[in-house]
Amino acid sequence: MLEFLRGLGESVGPWLYVIAGGLAFAEAAVMVGVVLPGETALLVAGFAAHERIIALVPMMIVAIGCAIAGDSVGYEVGRLVGPRLQASRAGRFVGERRWRAGEEFLRRHGGKAVLLGRGTALLRALVPGLAGMARMPYLRTFLPWNAVGGVLWGGGCVLLGFVFALSLETVARYLAWGPVPVVVLVAGVLVWRETRRRKRNRASGTEGVTEQ
Repeated sequence: MLEFLRGLGESVGPWLYVIAGGLAFAEAAVMVGVVLPGETALLVAGFAAHERIIALVPMMIVAIGCAIAGDSVGYEVGRLVGPRLQASRAGRFVGERRWRAGEEFLRRHGGKAVLLGRGTALLRALVPGLAGMARMPYLRTFLPWNAVGGVLWGGGCVLLGFVFALSLETVARYLAWGPVPVVVLVAGVLVWRETRRRKRNRASGTEGVTEQ
């Protein structure tokens, strides 16, 4: 896995800023985030930052900025063409059940839904547009919650990928020595069993001599 992710990052190089940021932006902006791997792209970008293919801090800034901008565009799309989008082919692909789930989530949590919706791809894709359709106040309510969510989700995903890479490296290092205790344990069991067998054989031989 380490080699695969490293090879993936190296093949893309600095374009990873654009690709990961673009996917994070589009996941909310076009309201079909259920099919766009923005979160995965940010995790891979974090791994690439650990491998020094790209820089960590600029990638976090790109991720946060794109996440906030994507939700803002999603809000504006929902405000301007929300009902028409919901009735379009893309809206039918999302499905009536998912639209209703997003609307219920927004009703239940209000402004906090913009932050809480970052947790799942479905709500991350639908809540900004639904907030625009509901005419949620942008500057007073939507933007502050959007900014907090963008920092936590965008920056958090990149950092999580970075920490994941560090953990993989640590696991790989220990796995290099992992078989040694197992080999020692197996060898110890074999030696113990062989010793017991020889003792039993000697005891059996002694008993045979005594009976004669």
